[in-house]
Amino acid sequence: MARSGGKDFVSMNIYEMLKVFSHPPTESCIFRLHEELRQINDKAYDPEIISIGPYHRGKQNLQMMERHKLRYFHSLLQEKNQSPKKYVDAIRELEQKARQFYAEPISLDSDEMITMMVLDGCFIIQLLRKFDMEFLRDENDPIFKRDWIFNRLQRDLMLFENQIPFFILCKLFDMIEAPNNHNRLIYLALRFFSDLLPGTGKREDGKESQGKISHLLGLIHSNWRPSFAGVEPVEDASNKKGKGYWRFIPNTRELQEAGVKIEKFEVTGGSLFDIEFKSGVMQIPPLTIEGRTESFFRNLIAYEQYSLDNQFSYVADYVKFLDFLIDSPKDVKILSRRGIIDNWLGDDEAVSNLFNKISDTVSGTSMHFQYADIFNRVNIHCSQPWNLYRASLNRNYLNNPWGRISILAASVLLLLTLTQTLFTVFGRKL
Repeated sequence: MARSGGKDFVSMNIYEMLKVFSHPPTESCIFRLHEELRQINDKAYDPEIISIGPYHRGKQNLQMMERHKLRYFHSLLQEKNQSPKKYVDAIRELEQKARQFYAEPISLDSDEMITMMVLDGCFIIQLLRKFDMEFLRDENDPIFKRDWIFNRLQRDLMLFENQIPFFILCKLFDMIEAPNNHNRLIYLALRFFSDLLPGTGKREDGKESQGKISHLLGLIHSNWRPSFAGVEPVEDASNKKGKGYWRFIPNTRELQEAGVKIEKFEVTGGSLFDIEFKSGVMQIPPLTIEGRTESFFRNLIAYEQYSLDNQFSYVADYVKFLDFLIDSPKDVKILSRRGIIDNWLGDDEAVSNLFNKISDTVSGTSMHFQYADIFNRVNIHCSQPWNLYRASLNRNYLNNPWGRISILAASVLLLLTLTQTLFTVFGRKL
């Protein structure tokens, strides 16, 4: 039975629910990953020793670093001769803006939210400063005395779910160092993460606008870029199917069988993403694979997939490219021998599995795939009659000992037959 004579409680309830949409959504948000993205390797997205922001706050295995956050904040206050109130008051003004920056409602009350942002933000800034300026470090600081702690901090601070808004870091940095010197903060952050990058990138240190940076992971993505960033892919005239059309390419071993020469490509000012293919030669910049590489790639791909701009997904496209090149440990071995892959995992199969599984998280085929033109030219090269014949010969005869023996035997037999024929012809003339 409908309520009568009173207020329309259903309408009021809906009205309250809609209040969350009274403000326009922020352009950049910090999300929780959807389950499908996590299910292949859940651990790649979870912090190992430190929680930053609300999503992993309170986890038991991350409590060790909470004491270090307080220690860093205490040393900061002593260094600057300041009180906590200055930082609390500054961040309190940004609390609501920070809450809107997260895609999900934050259950922390106002005091908890402010405390978290002050301690997390000041810890990050002090860590960056101590890394750059050794005289700021305490003599027995375990973060800089134990490599395993430092390496895990580098990894954890760029995780997709383990972020606080960059404008919070900027506000705190204004009070710790010179106001509005955010280029200095960007420089410190990029220097801190430089060891984590598996290859070179076209970085523009200090030139990124603060307003375009969502968080530390976004900063890494925007500064570790290809040379072709911001440039529309050039459509090959031979591509008659139209823009965005491309087909898979063979793996490394099959490309070699088809006569494609694969070389390490190093050029000053170049980028890991700058792969080239000319006159049957594929040039690929060197890539270092170590224990943190999978997590690094996965979180950058997650950032790209949640981004509003899906036109230039550099990392996802690059990983997809490598997935096509690498089908098995044999492909990894070839790339390692060419100096293209520097394998610190020590296991070719582990590297093969890494790229095959990461690629599973890249959904669909992009209309803006950056390597479409290269794929088309590689396929044209491999489809030429001589290259098809060469690939067939290599695949059916030259890839196994018995095949090579049969080819050798046939060649010797042909040579003997030819020699006998020559002797017969010239013998008659003599």
